[in-house]
Amino acid sequence: MRIQKSAEDYLETILRLTIQNGSVRSIDIANELGFSKPSVSTAMKRLRENGYITVAPHGLIELTEQGHTVADKIYERHVLLTRYLTYLGVSPDIAEQDACKIEHILSEETFERIRKHAESRIPDTQDRPE
Repeated sequence: MRIQKSAEDYLETILRLTIQNGSVRSIDIANELGFSKPSVSTAMKRLRENGYITVAPHGLIELTEQGHTVADKIYERHVLLTRYLTYLGVSPDIAEQDACKIEHILSEETFERIRKHAESRIPDTQDRPE
């Protein structure tokens, strides 16, 4: 099943915030992405209904195995593409913005070729993102 870009962005954000803060609530996602709380609540409901997240009674959001699979993939692409674009001379801010756009549209084949090329030239691209 193909997941939408917005859902991928939410899952990646949940993963990043979990790594940074140890736990995530809807308000954290709203603040991180600059979205309204109602918009985030609607998105969380859809992600929960589709099996990507669980929401505890006290509001903590956690990725399911399925959600982690998607989030890990997108986060890995984001980190590698940002590093690669920066290596090519793109400013860090623009590299970050462009990586966020590119990460969703690349085929597996293209991403694997970029990864292989980057790993042979850029330090730290063989390490998995933390």
